[in-house]
Amino acid sequence: MASTTPSTLATTSEAQGRWLLVFILGYLALIADGADVMMYGLTLTRIKNEFGLTNVESGALGSLTLIGMAIGGIAGGWASDRLGRVRVVAWALALFSVGAGLLGLTHNFVEFAVVRFISSLGIGCMVLVTTLVAEYVPTQRRSLILGALQTGISSGYIVVIALSNWILPQYGWRTLYYVSALPVLLALAIKFVVPEPANWRAIRAAARTSERRLVDNRYYLIFSNRQSRTMFILWTLASVFALSGFYGLNNWLPTYLEKELHVKFNAMAGYMIGTFVVAFVGKIVAGWLGDRWSRRGVYVLGCVGAALFLPVIIFLHTRENIIYLMLMFGFLYGVPLGTIGTFMSESFATSVRGTAVGGSYNLGRFCSGAAPIVIGYLATQFSIGAGFLVVGGVFFLSGITALFVPDRLYDTQQ
Repeated sequence: MASTTPSTLATTSEAQGRWLLVFILGYLALIADGADVMMYGLTLTRIKNEFGLTNVESGALGSLTLIGMAIGGIAGGWASDRLGRVRVVAWALALFSVGAGLLGLTHNFVEFAVVRFISSLGIGCMVLVTTLVAEYVPTQRRSLILGALQTGISSGYIVVIALSNWILPQYGWRTLYYVSALPVLLALAIKFVVPEPANWRAIRAAARTSERRLVDNRYYLIFSNRQSRTMFILWTLASVFALSGFYGLNNWLPTYLEKELHVKFNAMAGYMIGTFVVAFVGKIVAGWLGDRWSRRGVYVLGCVGAALFLPVIIFLHTRENIIYLMLMFGFLYGVPLGTIGTFMSESFATSVRGTAVGGSYNLGRFCSGAAPIVIGYLATQFSIGAGFLVVGGVFFLSGITALFVPDRLYDTQQ
């Protein structure tokens, strides 16, 4: 049996301390990400009233955000392979934090749209937080840890809902956006405290000695390899469907509760906090199951479960049971989010992981940009509930697509 020396213990302790630090900072970054994404939905009614927006214009602002996120995420994924995960995450976090604060200074549709588009370029890169943490955490607990990491987004939802419940009635929507600029300080901490992952540094060192420029092109590497090409296409499709559902819901759920279910704002905030607290639990359970069973199985069951439960909310809700239905849906909603980070990161080799994850996920975002507009159109012609039935359909399609993605193709620490 190998002996444990003091130097070995020190190395192990240092490695554990390093991944814990990266996890904590990554978690805080995802809190900022989740808060920013949810904030537009929470302030939508007030912005509509002040700017005189139609449902379609309101949906267009959400769609423009998704397009900006897609462009920024695709570029950021490529940059993270070339320049570093840490550098891209830090600059992206600074961009969307400052941009969110500037939204409080806008006074019409065009100004808001321009600032939101620019800041959303940074939001699109936040998927790389999962890639960064995945390249630090222990292999045997990766799914659980990354599932816990994804609860940062739910925590961001909860934080901004609680803040909005206090700030919006007293100080207005602009103040909420001013406060959201604070995470720029977190961006500085990540930039100067977190080193690039060791495996990324090794890949870059090897690349510098290569004179084969075409072969060093990340998209060439992805599409010249049959397995990588197939995984990229499948994850793009799965992301199109899943993100159409997630962003469609996040943009219109507060309005649905207020306008169609006639829930007062204070009660609506309580319902949504409860929903995302349960989603928090769903993500951790999904991560735990992913380590012990199957990343793919957990993701598929979560997507299909959410798809089948949405019609229950639309057709069977009452004033008495809506809170319980929301809580049950919150758990199902959290399951695919809790495992997608591990599942997707392990589908690609280190040399192309940032480009492939950022590219496929954000191509999905780009295409999902139509979802808020489609729901806005259906809200005008029929109801927001009718739009949510379409959301259920796309969740189902994401789960079916993921059936064709194998488990654990690559270890993210090798």
